[in-house]
Amino acid sequence: MSNLPALTPQVFSILSALIEDRLGLFFGPDYLDLVAEKLGPRVVERGFESMLDYYYFLRYDPAAEEELRAVADLLTVNETYFFRELTPLEALIGEFVAPLAATGKRVRVWCAACSTGEEPITLASLLEERGLLEQVEIVASDVSSRALAVANRGVYSGRSLRAIASPPSWLVDQGGHQLVSERLRRAVDWRLVNLLDDDAVGALGVFDAIVCRNVLIYFRDETTTRVLGRLHRALTPEGRLLVGVSESLIRLGTAFQCEERRGAFFYRKSP
Repeated sequence: MSNLPALTPQVFSILSALIEDRLGLFFGPDYLDLVAEKLGPRVVERGFESMLDYYYFLRYDPAAEEELRAVADLLTVNETYFFRELTPLEALIGEFVAPLAATGKRVRVWCAACSTGEEPITLASLLEERGLLEQVEIVASDVSSRALAVANRGVYSGRSLRAIASPPSWLVDQGGHQLVSERLRRAVDWRLVNLLDDDAVGALGVFDAIVCRNVLIYFRDETTTRVLGRLHRALTPEGRLLVGVSESLIRLGTAFQCEERRGAFFYRKSP
C-alpha cells in the first residue's frame, strides 16, 4: 500500500466529482481511503505518477471512455444472488408479463444494472416455469464489463447461491460451482450500458417492463432523477418500472405513479 500514489482530499474532490458525473457513483469524503485503495493499483499499472495525472487523463484524454469502464469494474458493488426479492418478480410476471404475452405480443423486459446476472437468470427461470420464456425478450445491462463477463460465463458459487436450498434443474454442478443451463443463458441479451448515457439507453429501444433494483441507492437524488428520466422514456405508455424494496420514487416527484400489486410496488407513467 505504501508504494501506491497518495490521494489527497483536493484531488479526491475533483476525481470523485468526475466519477459521479460519468458513472453516477457517489463517493463522499468518508470514502477517500476506499477509492484510493481500489484505484491505486490501476494508476500504477497504467504508468501514471500521481492520482492527479490519472484524473487529467480521465478528464481530457480521448481514450478515457475505455478507461472509465475499468474504473466502473473497480468501484461498482456486485452484491446480488439468485431469487433475491422474489415476490416482486413473480408479481411482475403474473400481473403484467403473462397478460401481455397472452395477447400474442412479444414482451420486452429490461433488467438494468444487472451486475453479475443472477437477477435476469432468475427472471428467465420463472418465465420458463410458466412456459413464457419464448414469448419474452430479456435484455440485461450493466456498466461493469467484468460483471457482464461473469454473467456470460454463467458459472456461480458461494453467495450467489445462498437462497437456493436445492439446486434447480437449470443449474448443473461443475465440481463446487454451478453452471447455468445454456437455454437460460441464451435467453438473455447481455449489454454493456451506462445508465447516464442517453445514446446507449436509447439504442436499447422501448420496453414493457424495466427492472432496476438496488442501484438507485448508490446515486444522489440529482443523478437518480436523471436516470429515471431515461427509464421513463424507455417504457411503453403502459409499461411498468420495478425498483428495489427499499427504494421509493415518491419523494422525488418524478413522472411515475406508484401502484401496488400482489404486495409489490410498481411505477407506471403518470397519466
